[in-house]
Amino acid sequence: MSRAFIFPGQGAQQVGMGRALAEACPAAKAVFEEVDEALGEKLSQLIWEGDQEALTLTENAQPALMATSLAAVKALECEGIMIGDAAFVAGHSLGEYSALAAAGALTIADTARLLRIRGRAMQEAVPVGVGAMAAILGLDIETVEAVAATAVSQMASETGEDLVCEVANDNDPSQVVVSGHKAAVERACVIAKERGAKRAVMLPVSAPFHCSLMKPAAEAMARALAEVSIARPAVPLVANVCAQAVSDPATIRSLLVEQVTGRVRWRESVIFMVEEGVSEFIETGAGKALCGMIRRISRESACRPAGKPEDIAALRG
Repeated sequence: MSRAFIFPGQGAQQVGMGRALAEACPAAKAVFEEVDEALGEKLSQLIWEGDQEALTLTENAQPALMATSLAAVKALECEGIMIGDAAFVAGHSLGEYSALAAAGALTIADTARLLRIRGRAMQEAVPVGVGAMAAILGLDIETVEAVAATAVSQMASETGEDLVCEVANDNDPSQVVVSGHKAAVERACVIAKERGAKRAVMLPVSAPFHCSLMKPAAEAMARALAEVSIARPAVPLVANVCAQAVSDPATIRSLLVEQVTGRVRWRESVIFMVEEGVSEFIETGAGKALCGMIRRISRESACRPAGKPEDIAALRG
């Protein structure tokens, strides 16, 4: 059986995540301590005892989710379940950083600092209220691309403004996320419903991630990544922006920059791994959102969570 470890992105955060892992496994607890030290603050206290709204702030959620994922990796390793035995690692958006740290390409400390920079840069790239994201449910990727283009065209003819609305996440066959200027995204929701979408839902996010409006954040990440050492991962990474396996450190560095403005090609990434023989996915960290996506992409594939001690015990068994 070929296995891939996958790592969740923003939206999976919950106060209390990872605490049971830390209490059950000293190596997992050490991950949170290392992240605290790298950031010069008690992020672990916010994760375990803090306010959900504060945890959800992009600059906190990103390193917090990574810490929880890496704690799960350490807990798995304590049970003899090793990342290095997998065929691939992959992560959804910020989860790509967790995947790289799990595979030894980045240190935990460097990953924490990079994600703090990434979170702040993405938040600051567009003023609050200017951008938005929406999930379009029940339309395929080609239809949503046409919806986004139509929204931009309509807004341009009505207002004369050159607004942005682009596909940000191709999550699964029934869920595509668009991102850009709020007015254009709202218009895309109307058009999507007219074209048969089951739902078009504005997302509770503070910035329009994974679209061209994030260019200032991409520039900030290019500078930050230039200062960090990236090693060859122990197993190949299936990268968001190309949905292909990569191992070359220079290529990884370039793709991480491109990822800030680029589409998260998650559906294609999962198809690639399945076609390469992966039959089991382990969602490593908080939540089970990726398992839901995988069920909709590849019904024959198994996906099992690894975010709590009981999950890891079940995997061991």
